Amino acid sequence: MTTAIPAAEPSFRDSVDIMFNRAVALMDLSPGLEEKIRVCNATYTVRFGVRLRGRIQTFTGYRSVHSEHMEPVKGGIRYSLGVNQDEVEALAALMTYKCALVEAPFGGSKGGLCIDPREYDEHELELITRRFAYELIKRDMINPAQNVPAPDMGTGEREMAWIADQYKRMNTTDINGVACVTGKPINAGGIQGRTEATGRGVQYALHAFFRDAQGMAKAGLQGTLAGKRVIVQGLGNVGYHAAKFLSEEDDCVITTVIERDGALKNDNGINVEALHQWIAKHDTIKGYPDATLIEDGAELLTAECDILIPAALEGVINLANAHDVKAPLIVEAANGPVTAGADEILREKGVVIIPDMYANAGGVTVSYFEWVKNLSHIRFGRMQRRNEESRHQLLVDELERLSADSGVGWQLSPNFKDKYLRGAGELELVRSGLYDTMVDAYQSMAAIWHNRDDVEDLRTAAYLVSIGKVAASYRAKGL
Repeated sequence: MTTAIPAAEPSFRDSVDIMFNRAVALMDLSPGLEEKIRVCNATYTVRFGVRLRGRIQTFTGYRSVHSEHMEPVKGGIRYSLGVNQDEVEALAALMTYKCALVEAPFGGSKGGLCIDPREYDEHELELITRRFAYELIKRDMINPAQNVPAPDMGTGEREMAWIADQYKRMNTTDINGVACVTGKPINAGGIQGRTEATGRGVQYALHAFFRDAQGMAKAGLQGTLAGKRVIVQGLGNVGYHAAKFLSEEDDCVITTVIERDGALKNDNGINVEALHQWIAKHDTIKGYPDATLIEDGAELLTAECDILIPAALEGVINLANAHDVKAPLIVEAANGPVTAGADEILREKGVVIIPDMYANAGGVTVSYFEWVKNLSHIRFGRMQRRNEESRHQLLVDELERLSADSGVGWQLSPNFKDKYLRGAGELELVRSGLYDTMVDAYQSMAAIWHNRDDVEDLRTAAYLVSIGKVAASYRAKGL
């Protein structure tokens, strides 16, 4: 699916700057510090050749570092034909603000390779990925102490495993080498819960919002997530997991799924897992039997719903369609899906937007946990889990003894015992840490949103929180 963006629309990079400027106008920063935070520190462009199919093919890639107020810097690597320097620099800036907002101790970075990964087989992609990694590693643009990539659009744990192995081949004595990237497979130094982390973060962001009575009132919503009609644009890793968790665990009704080759609509709800399996098998949503196919999927971005979740590309909600958006609540699961021009229109309409720098921060949060796990060389829960279970067993045994001695005869339910006696493993600890992070970050935004008359929206509040933290870091350095 493609969405035509009007010529007058600001670019993605311009949109980030416009939103940044709107926030800093409400802050007391010196002009020099404001400029230092806004600009991108450096962008490296690499053009490298790989021999494929009997000839040398040349590829163009980028790695941008926006801010080094904290190191290492952090940010994904995406594979897409739309990759360009402006996009990578805009995404790197968003990473700076995102990490600051959720208190992940990283600066912002981003990388991209101008390639359609669907045009190459697995072996060819490995050759391309390793060569791209080699070009970045030898310039310390992949390094566990300086620059730590992660998956993004068009990449996943497979590519991260290749990059980590390439780093270790080139740095054989670096004991922390596996921490040079995050989002790796479990058997290659990854962490449980990372693959679904961004989608899970979207779910937790909505949990936090639905506990905010003032925010709910501003969106004109009531009740719980149960029964809320949801439109999801993009059923990739983020959109799939967000839709799956919201439908299966929170009883939301996924009425519409928009993909590149159209959209599926079913007012009674789409079975997200069944659709995901259909796409994996057929590489298209077409032919899926339990929903109605609409050829022009982009039209359904403006359909009636309670929650709209754009989870794919930037700029899909823009000046061309913003006036027609009917959703009272938009959750930016993708980076930059609402342009600066559309953002202004939607705010005037009273639409509440949960901004990208918060809504999709689950990925970098769990990446932080993975990086810490790699540096500590031990999985979470290994030292305390059995001790925790033993202490819980002592309490349960004592309660049951007291019941028997007193003749009361009551018993703890087996379900309670099973849950209480099970110590937290890595996955439970990751989910707990992510939930805590998303709740704390939302509360920091909401406190500004609800208590300052000059702050109209969550996006501005998010920028104020994050820029304030970045500024404090620079001041602590003596700038």
